[in-house]
Amino acid sequence: MTRLWKIALLASLLCSGCTIGPRYQRPVAQTPPALKEMAGNGQWKMATPSDGLLKGNWWEIFGDPELNRLEELVNLNNQNVKQAEAQFRQARALVLANHADYYPTIGSTPAISQSYAEKKASHGFSLPAVATWEPDLWGRVRLSIENAVSNAQVSAADLENIRLSQQALLATDYFLLAAQDMQLNLLSNTIEAYDKNLQLTINRHSGGVASRSDITLAQTQLAGAQAQSTQMRIARAQDEHAIAMLTGQLPASLEIGASKIGGPPPPIPVAIPSQLLERRPDIAANERQVAAANANIGIAETAYYPTLTLSASPGFLSTSLVNLLTYAGRYWSAGPSLSQTLFDFGRRGAALESAQAAYDATVAAYRQTVLSAFQEVEDDLSNLRYLAEQAVEEQEAVVAAQEALSLEMDRYRAGTDSYLNVITTQIIALGDEQTAITILQQRMSAAVDLVKALGGGWDASTLPSGNALRSAALADPKSTQGVARPVGR
Repeated sequence: MTRLWKIALLASLLCSGCTIGPRYQRPVAQTPPALKEMAGNGQWKMATPSDGLLKGNWWEIFGDPELNRLEELVNLNNQNVKQAEAQFRQARALVLANHADYYPTIGSTPAISQSYAEKKASHGFSLPAVATWEPDLWGRVRLSIENAVSNAQVSAADLENIRLSQQALLATDYFLLAAQDMQLNLLSNTIEAYDKNLQLTINRHSGGVASRSDITLAQTQLAGAQAQSTQMRIARAQDEHAIAMLTGQLPASLEIGASKIGGPPPPIPVAIPSQLLERRPDIAANERQVAAANANIGIAETAYYPTLTLSASPGFLSTSLVNLLTYAGRYWSAGPSLSQTLFDFGRRGAALESAQAAYDATVAAYRQTVLSAFQEVEDDLSNLRYLAEQAVEEQEAVVAAQEALSLEMDRYRAGTDSYLNVITTQIIALGDEQTAITILQQRMSAAVDLVKALGGGWDASTLPSGNALRSAALADPKSTQGVARPVGR
């Protein structure tokens, strides 16, 4: 028996280097030689060298202290981010659980027995230890660890993708709120001007110059502007509540003072197309899913090979508790066992075919994510370019409308034109100014979207390696420090 056990152990050691399953290679994805919307666009420059790319707290490029403060609260308090962090820790624990399969399982089942026969009682005491070990002959444990590591890296990338999404959503809501403050300020000035026009019209009516209908028109125009202001306050309150939720606070505990957008969006460094694959956490997550699916193929292939289990059970056995732990009470047993499925009527083949199909599906999903990423970047670049052109055109319209309104008011005061023409010109002027603010807000939102599309300064090299995942889990189960370690693939 001892010789057979030694032979089994030697065979397991010799086969431990066997490799089952396909070797993983990152799938090839289409990348354009250059971004289409960069051609002939003097506003955006390709970032060279890479030191010019976005890094760290990307929102600081907008130069808004209040935005900086709120973004930090997203990292600390956002519940979606906290949920993703917990899911990452869960995935990291699975790496440790799978790695434990390299080692034997050791246990003990102490027992006390008593029997009674022919008016005589007998007692039995046993203190056994049981150790079982399944050598990783065909790489099943290795492949399961690779799968768990890849899935933990997927979870780490998902965490960063959710964090980036929440940060970008906060920035978008913040600039929308700032634009609403600008709209409210514009409406406040407009209401003040309309009120003065109403008093002017009342005075002119008292002097017999204006008609009663002019007063009615002025009152209608003033009430309409006041209604717009009230509607804008409703929208602002809702956006402030949304910001509170993103920062993990109750709406009642957050109050953001009146603000405005300081100017057009800053220039954003754009990575070359090939770098985009390494800077988008969603792309990294999909690529790691492909690696996990590749490991699953190998795991399915190991089902075709036998399983060897080595077991040993030393212990103590005695009819007397006093003599239980003596030399005479010792015993042991050990031996290998081998199991092999001979006929399963296609079950293993179906499982392998399913794993291969799942791999093909994840490859297609990865390539689709890459295509979507380039579409988003191109969309945001085109939005920024055309919105910049539209802002110039709209500003010209604002200037022209203000000049037309000034001339129209002069004619009305001189009695050469009706108040209806004044109202028409005022509506045009107000609309142009409101549109100018809206365009500015859209430019800021497009800039935030571009930052998000470029990965927000994240890099795939920060994904945790298998060693980092195991060491971080051993050191502190609640730690997320493994996210920031180099990736090992």
